[in-house]
Amino acid sequence: MSDRQVSHEPRDDALAALLGPWLPHRRWFPAKGTDARVSALGGTSLADPQAEADVRVLLLRVESGSGESVLQVPLTLRPAVDSPDAPDDPALLVGTLPDGTRVRDGAGDPAFLRAWLADAESDPDSPVRSDQLGDPRVISGEQSNTSVILPGAGPGGRTAMLKVFRGLSAGENPDVDVPRALARVGWEHVPRPLAWMSARWPDRQGVVHGHLEVLSAFVPGAQDGFELACEVAGRGESFADLSRELGEVIAQMHVALAKALPVDDDDATRDPDPTDAPTHSRAHSPAHPDPSDPTGVGPGTTVRDPELDAEVPEHGSAAEHGSPAAHDLARSLTERYAWAAGIVPQLAEYREAVHSLADRVRILTGLPDRQRVHGDLHLGQVLRGDDTWYVLDFEGEPLRPMSERTRPDQPLRDAAGMLRSFDYAAAVGSAPDAWTRVAREAFWAGYTAESSVLDPALAAVLLRTLELDKALYEAVYEARNRPDWLPIPLHGIERLLA
Repeated sequence: MSDRQVSHEPRDDALAALLGPWLPHRRWFPAKGTDARVSALGGTSLADPQAEADVRVLLLRVESGSGESVLQVPLTLRPAVDSPDAPDDPALLVGTLPDGTRVRDGAGDPAFLRAWLADAESDPDSPVRSDQLGDPRVISGEQSNTSVILPGAGPGGRTAMLKVFRGLSAGENPDVDVPRALARVGWEHVPRPLAWMSARWPDRQGVVHGHLEVLSAFVPGAQDGFELACEVAGRGESFADLSRELGEVIAQMHVALAKALPVDDDDATRDPDPTDAPTHSRAHSPAHPDPSDPTGVGPGTTVRDPELDAEVPEHGSAAEHGSPAAHDLARSLTERYAWAAGIVPQLAEYREAVHSLADRVRILTGLPDRQRVHGDLHLGQVLRGDDTWYVLDFEGEPLRPMSERTRPDQPLRDAAGMLRSFDYAAAVGSAPDAWTRVAREAFWAGYTAESSVLDPALAAVLLRTLELDKALYEAVYEARNRPDWLPIPLHGIERLLA
């Protein structure tokens, strides 16, 4: 892989100063509401084939009370007087430097997009084109990254989609490598990566490598999964058939991931190292997606699947202490609850029930081996097009370190995230609990039809635990950001612990 080198130029500091008041208004800025310090790490320059603007991909260090992060802001720079065919776009304009240079956010600017297409590393079997670029369209509403639809940029002049990773992490970005690996094993439910760009930049410990952007195939006419579910719920129609198909695709995804990205036996079975395992009280948790935003919604409350009342399998005396994986899962649940209950007072009444469930989990044996998973799966991460489902955004939780995002996990964590999405769709669509229940049951039926590894009773307890873990996180987010939505996860918690 050919990395671009990041270096510091004098103008980078002036650009960082100009971006200072602009950044807090971006949805992807990680330090909203804090006294953040923004400085320029440096950047890399690209050449616009039409020489319409200077293109500078600027990397910024953002330091705040919640930690430190590295952001990417592609910029285009034009002289004080623009040519008539390149007027300022208020949606793109960042500001003006002291010398009159006008600075734009490059993500939606054709000058940056042409330059990127000309310099990116592409799949040799699917060359991309910078000379056929049509009018780009930035997708609104995203929280962590910026995606742009690029007509004419794909092979044969087809439409493609560019994702600009706003928050950068050292290491191979799974949203580049995982779809490439899945495509190699023939799994067709992921848009194929066509081109990508990576760079090396200075870090506190030295120089690190990571991805900047990825260009993927575009699915014409595809609809966002959450938007579709909200519309169906709003019409009072059943989502069962679509949900069952989705469950089948997610189960097939887990089979394909295990084949495409196998993990060694130690990683699959051992308990995570407690010295580097994430705790729920740390500040790396990303902002939860907005349920009113169809491009980035998170999962919601739950209606229990019929199998969730199944009894825990009997364990003899030799197994009464459970496996290390079960202990880890139980500990994770109680830690999540302690963190959430300290923030949301309404959760105090559930302490006994949560610890009772954790006790049941702690004695489990036979948990499935960990494997590569999606890591942040919900209805906003899937598309419906060509009469099938496509899965997107394998990046995981963007504010987590890359080593955590790629860590093997229980595949049912993905299923739990998707199941919990249905109630948010029902809330937006004003559908009754019955709509959610039918959608959940259909998804689980589709998933289990393609994945018969787990004992049903074991799966029931494991799924309940993972859903509860998610609902507790949601309760904290809603309490902090949208108190009117807090009843949704609280209702889910009550149902899961009944």
